[in-house]
Amino acid sequence: MSHGPRSGLAAVSSALLAMSRHLEVRDVLKTIVASARELLDAQYAALGVPDDHGGFAQFVVDGVSDEQWKAIGPLPRQHGILAAMLHGATPERLADVRKDPRFEGWPAAHPDLVDFLGLPIRDGDEVIGALFLANKVRPAEGPRPCPEPDGACGFTADDEDLLGILAQHAAIALTNARLYERSRELTIAEERSRLAHELHDAVSQKLFSLRLTAQAATALVDRDPARAKGELQQVATLAAEAADELRAAVVELRPAALEEDGLVATLRTQIQVLDRAHAARVTFAGHGVKALPAAQEEALLRVAQEALHNALRHSGAEHVGVTLHRRGTGAVLRVTDDGGGFDPRAVRRAGRHLGLVSMRDRAGGTGGRLTVRSAPGEGTTIEMEVPGG
Repeated sequence: MSHGPRSGLAAVSSALLAMSRHLEVRDVLKTIVASARELLDAQYAALGVPDDHGGFAQFVVDGVSDEQWKAIGPLPRQHGILAAMLHGATPERLADVRKDPRFEGWPAAHPDLVDFLGLPIRDGDEVIGALFLANKVRPAEGPRPCPEPDGACGFTADDEDLLGILAQHAAIALTNARLYERSRELTIAEERSRLAHELHDAVSQKLFSLRLTAQAATALVDRDPARAKGELQQVATLAAEAADELRAAVVELRPAALEEDGLVATLRTQIQVLDRAHAARVTFAGHGVKALPAAQEEALLRVAQEALHNALRHSGAEHVGVTLHRRGTGAVLRVTDDGGGFDPRAVRRAGRHLGLVSMRDRAGGTGGRLTVRSAPGEGTTIEMEVPGG
């Protein structure tokens, strides 16, 4: 292949690594499009993910400004050349797309496309997207399209081969991103269920106390009005606390917005919920932690949740403290409780009971490490360190 310096092995390798680095579907699509446009010296690039209704669930472009994109209007439908790539599942390399009998025109604000190279993105037998480039630029004269499709600048068979390689890896990256998002949705559902259970327990306890206190006040009304008044004041207090817990259930039981809010804010919010839901005092402090790779942030969050669950359900602790602070380019999470503790040497029994095996797996899976310090009667400290990125 002879595509200039950017199409060498290092450039291709960088593009493939960039695709695999992202976990969000939208980020993967943007990376694929930008990589293809740069490697093949095209003026425009686009990638469409079809829906089941003749349109596109997602459509990402590169080489078009935000203002141009807004002026173009609605997303394209599955017709013309795009439909051929999606349904015929064959590559399309054209000297002038405007002269193809399947060409159906484009909106007034759409850029003028001439030479065209497109091909489907496949996951097995399923076509999951269409990737295409337009307007090969003059490598020696900067990013100007060829004025005429005379063959001097049009896309070549080598270009088609290279785009085919990118499409194969794009299919892998896109499939992985979709699996990640589905996995995250399941994790969010599990977390919502767990928090709902804990909030339900807390509200139920307060409502039970409220009922007993109201019964006591009823029994005292005639023989000891002063005490009855005190009990009724306690009823009012318990009712207010129960109302607070119900409001927390409405406000806080939403998907964990790790991407939007960040690790520190997400941890702080969840710990505030647990502090209200349990008799133990639960506190959080975060110091100087910057954004970490997504996989490391998720692992830290899950380990914190597991350690908090253990401390609040099994240790009998009066206080559970969570800290997150920066260490080098990474971070250290520490969950400490003053509960009953356990013997870490009893790894088989304690490890399975307290989820230590899964916590160690999460830490190791992100290049981090987990440390557990505990002894009977002396509480427990679980520390996880990640390297950052």
